Amino acid sequence: MPQTMTLDEKLAISNRALDLYDAGDKEGFSRLIRTAPMPPYLAKVMKDKMGADFLLKGGWNLSEAEAEFGSGWLNK
Repeated sequence: MPQTMTLDEKLAISNRALDLYDAGDKEGFSRLIRTAPMPPYLAKVMKDKMGADFLLKGGWNLSEAEAEFGSGWLNK
């Protein structure tokens, strides 16, 4: 089971990603921000609105959603 990321770790990723965005590196921002776990409630909404393929192909970190909803939740 993957180790849970602390709030401080998530904030550090967000801050580094925002620095990249401010520096004009939108690709770097997008790549880095996807390494922080997406909150389960947001992952569920995104799945419902955008589809499971959007989440899978986007490279989002869905570890917290999987921990909350169980493995295979995207296919249900």
